[in-house]
Amino acid sequence: MIETIGNNAGLVWNALSANNNQSIKALKKATKISKEKDLYAALGWLGREGKISIVETEDDVVVTLL
Repeated sequence: MIETIGNNAGLVWNALSANNNQSIKALKKATKISKEKDLYAALGWLGREGKISIVETEDDVVVTLL
């Protein structure tokens, strides 16, 4: 499970480095991570490492590389 989360975190990192400031929906599409729980686990991994910023807007959640 830890390996999967780490791999997904890498997918999220790559997607954000190609196109920063993405919504959760856009990240899910860009990374092709099918399960939301897996995407959120990857975001948690990157967030814990201080690699991303997560901001909630009125309509969505936007993720940005730091």
